[in-house]
Amino acid sequence: MRDSVDHFMDQWAAQRTDLDLEAMGAIGRILRLSRHVSAGLKSYFAEHDMETWEFDVLATLRRNGRPLTPKALGASVMIGSAALTNRIDRLAARGLVVREAIPGDRRSLNIALTPDGRDLVDSVVEGHVANQRAMLNTLGDDEREELNRLLRTLLTSFGDTP
Repeated sequence: MRDSVDHFMDQWAAQRTDLDLEAMGAIGRILRLSRHVSAGLKSYFAEHDMETWEFDVLATLRRNGRPLTPKALGASVMIGSAALTNRIDRLAARGLVVREAIPGDRRSLNIALTPDGRDLVDSVVEGHVANQRAMLNTLGDDEREELNRLLRTLLTSFGDTP
């Protein structure tokens, strides 16, 4: 079976026989898969009147089980402080998160889920997991394990560790 990346690589190989295209194929596939996965996530969340980023922030707070400082939240969702402030403002306006003062520290605050925020993320997460599973349904259990192992190896090589 061939994919569109094979076609692109064939074209390069015809023009530049001196290039080793193996890495180009892998990176090209990762990028194309990223677009397909992003579209699948966006579609699922749109069914729940959410943006992907909204779920990301709410789910980060939920899985941590406690309020987080903006710095810790931003590091977990991998966005800068200005973008995070905007996102927190928007989620707060919808009544999904609140800013809470940290006792004994007047300069710092935590971001916490409201009961509505917790209910929303809890109502969406099971379908989200099922949607992700459906996106990988062409792979068997062993293949998904191997894919996770390989992707973990790549991510950690970039320093993407807790």
